[in-house]
Amino acid sequence: MRDWLMSESPESRVQAGAGRAWRALLMLLRNPLAVIGGLIVLLLIVTAVAAPLIAPESGVGQDLPNRLLPPSWDHWMGTDELGRDIFSRVVYGARITLLIVGLVAVISAPLGLIVGAVAGYFGGWTDKILMGFTDIFLSMPKLILALAFVAALGPGIENAIIAIAITAWPAYARIARAETLTFRNAEFVAATRLLGASHGRIILLHVLPLCTSSMIIRVTLDMAGIILTAAGLGFLGLGAQPPLPEWGAMISRGRVFILDQWWVATMPGLAIILVSLGFCFLGDGLRDVLDPKSAGKS
Repeated sequence: MRDWLMSESPESRVQAGAGRAWRALLMLLRNPLAVIGGLIVLLLIVTAVAAPLIAPESGVGQDLPNRLLPPSWDHWMGTDELGRDIFSRVVYGARITLLIVGLVAVISAPLGLIVGAVAGYFGGWTDKILMGFTDIFLSMPKLILALAFVAALGPGIENAIIAIAITAWPAYARIARAETLTFRNAEFVAATRLLGASHGRIILLHVLPLCTSSMIIRVTLDMAGIILTAAGLGFLGLGAQPPLPEWGAMISRGRVFILDQWWVATMPGLAIILVSLGFCFLGDGLRDVLDPKSAGKS
């Protein structure tokens, strides 16, 4: 099997694709930080999927006689002001975090990719209009812009996802445009045009795939920022609403007890830090593997 994957003369597209994926995986495994980041992200996914099996208690059930208990064998991360098990809430909160980063990536990355590819491919007034519109969004801080959109749309996890996606796509558009400018006048594009392919077909089948690797790297690196923005909105009461166990909202409620019952705010904060570091480490590893410029320097 290994010889088939490592063959220098693949006999099919499937073999060639599998070989590239295998080599990329081997390069990724040589990076210790990338492996750690991948394990953290995998842990987040497993925790989100198997939350009912991992969490010892409900994420929203109250137990007032056991409120504000410190970490112990019965409650690994202690309990909050309503007696809810913080470990269980952190575990269920992984679902919300994964939902937010997943939907933001699905919405913002394709939007930015299409806008940037169209601007870079056509150039001229199309480029100026699209990039001018993009620069308007880039000129404002993401969190402030997200706060403005959530304030207009109303608090809630759905509106928070939309607001974060709206603030995230311009960076992807800039990257896609820069990538497209490097090969829009390439011979293979000209040859495809001479064969009668339409502009839409060229952009969809030839331009966008070439921008994908850079987009994957940027999306992975941006996951930490998305998590922090979502936590910031939750902290301000504009994200997921109670009793949902969103990590930012848990920190917001725990700040009242930070001096005496430190674990209420600290435990979800540690979860945010751990997951953010995981995405950063994984993104750095993917950049070394997927970016040919970085690979050439290493």
